[in-house]
Amino acid sequence: MRALDRKMLRDLWSLKAQALAIALVVGAGIAMMVAYGSTFHTLEGARQLYYDQTRFADVFGQAKRVPQRVANQLAAIDGVQQVDTRVVAEVNLDVVDFDEPVVGRLISLPLPGEPALNRVFLRRGFWPDPARPRETVVSEAFASAHRLVLGDSLAAVINGRYRRLDIVGIGLSPEYVYSQPAGALLPDDQRFGVLWMGRQALATAFDLDGAFNDVALQLTADASLPAVLADTDRVLEPYGGLGAIPRSLQSSNWFVENELSELSSFATIQPIIFLSVAAFLLNIVFARLLSLQRPQIAALKALGYGNLALALHYGAMAIAVGLVGAVLGIFGGHRLGLGMTALYSDYFRFPRFVFEMPSLLLWTALLVSVGAAAFGAFSAVRRAVRIPPAEALRPEPPVAYRRGWIERLGLKKALPPEARMVLRHLARRPLRTSLAVLGLALSVAILVLGSSFFDALDEVIRLEFETARRHDATMTFFEDRSTAVVHAADRLPGVLRAEPFRTVPVRLRHGARSRQLAITGLPAVGELQRQVDIGAGPQPPPVEGLSLSAKLAEVLAIAPGQRLTVEVLTGRRTSAEVPVTAVVEEVMGLSAIMELGALQQLLGEEEALSGIHLSFDRRAGNQLFREVKALPTVASLALTSAAVESFRNTLAENLGVMIFFNILFGSVIATGVVYNTARVTLSELQRDLASLRILGFTRREISAILLGELAAITFLALPVGALLGFALTAMTLTMFDNELMRLPLAIEPSTFGGAMIIVLVAATVSALLVRRRLRRLDLVATLKTRE
Repeated sequence: MRALDRKMLRDLWSLKAQALAIALVVGAGIAMMVAYGSTFHTLEGARQLYYDQTRFADVFGQAKRVPQRVANQLAAIDGVQQVDTRVVAEVNLDVVDFDEPVVGRLISLPLPGEPALNRVFLRRGFWPDPARPRETVVSEAFASAHRLVLGDSLAAVINGRYRRLDIVGIGLSPEYVYSQPAGALLPDDQRFGVLWMGRQALATAFDLDGAFNDVALQLTADASLPAVLADTDRVLEPYGGLGAIPRSLQSSNWFVENELSELSSFATIQPIIFLSVAAFLLNIVFARLLSLQRPQIAALKALGYGNLALALHYGAMAIAVGLVGAVLGIFGGHRLGLGMTALYSDYFRFPRFVFEMPSLLLWTALLVSVGAAAFGAFSAVRRAVRIPPAEALRPEPPVAYRRGWIERLGLKKALPPEARMVLRHLARRPLRTSLAVLGLALSVAILVLGSSFFDALDEVIRLEFETARRHDATMTFFEDRSTAVVHAADRLPGVLRAEPFRTVPVRLRHGARSRQLAITGLPAVGELQRQVDIGAGPQPPPVEGLSLSAKLAEVLAIAPGQRLTVEVLTGRRTSAEVPVTAVVEEVMGLSAIMELGALQQLLGEEEALSGIHLSFDRRAGNQLFREVKALPTVASLALTSAAVESFRNTLAENLGVMIFFNILFGSVIATGVVYNTARVTLSELQRDLASLRILGFTRREISAILLGELAAITFLALPVGALLGFALTAMTLTMFDNELMRLPLAIEPSTFGGAMIIVLVAATVSALLVRRRLRRLDLVATLKTRE
């Protein structure tokens, strides 16, 4: 072993506590990179494999009733490789021991055989027998939510008739990896289920013999997607087509895409923050180490070692710390990734969902950790090795002492000697003091960032489910109804208030951009459903024009005052130029709002309603549910409380796990920063403290000087950290801005307080650990120190 290698090992051993603290910070960043990156890889791989195996379609279309012969016209479209027609219908289900209304989506199967596209993966059981029209395959998520097994039965109201359905199979579908009712943003496996039945039985029940109302297309590799969508709309339009959509906008795939985007953001942003702090710590520690080793550097140069050899020697020390952090991070990231994959498997239904950690990610983690360590030590090493040997043999010149602000303000007599010494030391080394304050402030900022996500989620719940959705339930109809249904709803058991609404499927166009969704018409003076701006509160629906959510306006590249084209995809399929009168910053989804009367005027219809928002007495809930289930015109009754529960059980829980580990790793950073700051402070003051002991100061008095300086740095860092935390949170939340949800900037005082308490506890523990080292001060060595 070379002499420099032995020296490196001795130096690392002498710095083992500080090196371990830095390695833990590096490990925290690498663990997040590995966990999020591997979970992203696992989720993406499972999705792609599943889509390929089940031949997930590229284009989806719906219509009212299309003759089967039209399938040939769709197959003749340039770029279409495969066409699969189906019958799809939504019904009310009656599940044993579950009082609330349940919506079922019935999808036809071409018995015997499997669908050409969007194939169902049969988990258990067998396919329905064509001779037994009551047999059905149920989605696994719905079966699990209600503990349904093979042989159980469900009751369904199919086209006004009450029928029993026998469960013979439990399956999965690529269309429902993440399943939610029509128009909903969140899944609800208890109140929404997918069932597959023989096509003949389903077509007969809904008067679709020899016809279909749903179609899926698979395209060739060289197909033009916009052209295929336009041609599909043209073919289906005479039959009540509702507009074809690409795979990217299919509801389940759209949600999975947003989740993948969120994972990718976490895997990028958080490690950068953690590794930046680690690099900063390495710079501080190495700067002090090399300052203490000036005579050794001079001696090594005198013995013939060049600048490059010394730079590689000290750089290897930093890289060794980074490698230890990488190993710790990879192990921790593997365990964390396993837990995250298990969590996602509860919400994303894939046949195969096995955690995978790609080798490329591991090599990237190693390179990043080594790079962060080398970058952190670079400037300190560069300064040290460039010092000429003759200058390096001399001790560092002392700080130029002069009258400070304590004397100028006349505080000399008001402060005890220990306090004056602490303040003078801080004031006369402003750069070192600033760096120490910045290091602690960053630990506060990271803790604020981690906890602020909880505040943002609470604010989403408040804005969306308390301020915007003030109703208890939303009742929708199979077909549009007249305003008479509002008076009928008022007479239902327990109903306190009923407000109508209208939704109409449209395609919004602005220039070359378009988006297919539904415009919602709300009463001008409605109270149960409102559009809420994050900063400005509830906004009334515009009497003229459209009010768009800010994210939708961004998608369409449109601003208030401009006009967009509204193409209605139902009824008379009118088209009109409508001005955008308002853009509202909402927290969830994409929305286009109009005043109810203005929307009906745009459609050229009178008093057509899609549903009713209800406020009801919870004590009469079960009676209300029973009566609604018996109404053949009611398609669904969605409960707001169920939506809140679904939100907490999906988005909030998924983010909650990530946030928990952010806080955990933030605490690791806080401890690492505080401990290293304390050790560096002790190294800087060691000679002074030993000299004071020789002059007669007690151990308690010199401890007060050391701990007083650490306390001053800590308390200076707390407000700076709070400001940095606010800025860092504001910057990070802008990166979690997708079509599904936007997290508002809402940081509670308790979040700042909690972060400060954690740092104070870490500072106290670190200070006590460092204080013990004062007992081992070498006073004899101090007497020999050259000045």
